[in-house]
Amino acid sequence: MGNVLKLNVNGASRDVDADSERPLLSVLRDDLDLTGAKYGCGEGKCGACTVLVDGEPVRSCITSVGDVSERRITTIEGLERDGKLHPVQEAFLETGALQCGYCTCGMILSAVALLAKSPEPARDETVKFLSGNVCRCGTYNRVLAAVSRASSLLKEVKR
Repeated sequence: MGNVLKLNVNGASRDVDADSERPLLSVLRDDLDLTGAKYGCGEGKCGACTVLVDGEPVRSCITSVGDVSERRITTIEGLERDGKLHPVQEAFLETGALQCGYCTCGMILSAVALLAKSPEPARDETVKFLSGNVCRCGTYNRVLAAVSRASSLLKEVKR
C-alpha cells in the first residue's frame, strides 16, 4: 500500500501502513477507527476535522499523515482520562454548547488549545481563536460560555 508510518495518537504509538500523502483525517477515521474528527468542507475552512498536533489545532483533512508522523496527535477520543471528561468537554455539556454535534469535536479541541495558551481569554480573543470553526446550528454564544466555564473548571483542577 504505502509506507509504515509511526504515529503517536492519544498517547499510544501506532504503526499505520499508508501513503504519506494521504490525509490524516482519512487515516484516523478509516485505519484507526477514531471517528470524532469529521469530514466537513475538505478544504480546512470549517474546522470539523480539527485535531491537535503537538498541542496546536490542525485541520486533518488537509494535513498529510506523513507530515505528522512521530508527532503528538490528540483527537477528541484522547481527552478523557480514566473515564472522566476533560474540563472543556464538561463545560460544553453544562452550557449546552452543542446541538447537532458535527462541529463539536473540532470546537472542543480548538478550545483546549486556546486555554493551554491563554487560561483566561477575553471574549474577543476566544472569538478570534475559534473563528475557523463553523457551527451551522449557530451555538456560538453557548460555545463562548463553554470556553469561559472551562477556564473556571481548569483553574479549579489546578488548585
